[in-house]
Amino acid sequence: MSNSYIGYHFTIEPKELGSEILIAELGEKAFESFTETETGIDAFVQKELWDDTILDDVYILQSEEFTIDYTYEEIEQINWNEEWEKNFEPIEVDGKCHVRAPFHPKTEAEFDIVIEPKMSFGTGHHETTHMMIQHLLEMEVKGLKTLDMGCGTAILAILAEMKGAQPIDAIDIDNWCYLNSIENAERNYCQHISVYEGDATLLKGKKYDLIIANINRNILLNDMQSYVDCLNPGGTILFSGFYEEDIPFIDSSCTEKGLTYVKKFQRNNWVSLKYVN
Repeated sequence: MSNSYIGYHFTIEPKELGSEILIAELGEKAFESFTETETGIDAFVQKELWDDTILDDVYILQSEEFTIDYTYEEIEQINWNEEWEKNFEPIEVDGKCHVRAPFHPKTEAEFDIVIEPKMSFGTGHHETTHMMIQHLLEMEVKGLKTLDMGCGTAILAILAEMKGAQPIDAIDIDNWCYLNSIENAERNYCQHISVYEGDATLLKGKKYDLIIANINRNILLNDMQSYVDCLNPGGTILFSGFYEEDIPFIDSSCTEKGLTYVKKFQRNNWVSLKYVN
């Protein structure tokens, strides 16, 4: 098969939610790799599987809720390892947690997380993941039964285990995230993480001491009752995936269900909130 690819360069506003939806839709097509950019995503499809109608029924491109522009080009002989290395930089959070790929050197950080950056979403670069790591670094989580909801690459579940949380359930609706989370848990020698593919319906009958939910506002609001129902008395829930202007909606839903606000982190316009039951 030819090594030629068609590369699409999408600019998306709002970026975070739009990128998630667009990747989900393109994943149903022949697109096989995605990388995050400052303004959106790049997506790649083999030339032999491409034609100029490939985007015709991609719903989000017609949605009035998003502004999406794109260009595309033919790219010869893509070296994916080189692409990932070029697009993935290691990160460090508060001098304590280092998130890196296998090709990056190990540092002396207390928590050294190694992930395979097959896609750059959920690698810790996004503000929301960074803030959730900050919350976890501050907390005593040893022995806490934990849920990482919308786990992405399972970074937060891995950090929770490194800090002593167990057992841990990591759940994501996306098949790529499910498979990559399993791989990353194994790569970091985790023994207490169980990964599941699905949504909040999997939470029925479950109980947790700590819930980590880094998704987006609409899903959080839709599934809030499910989270509260499975949070043990005295338990903690960490939310992120939304903007500062979304706080009143999240807070209203939390307080009416009996949760008590504790703390906020903010990076740019993104926020992360901590509540206790």
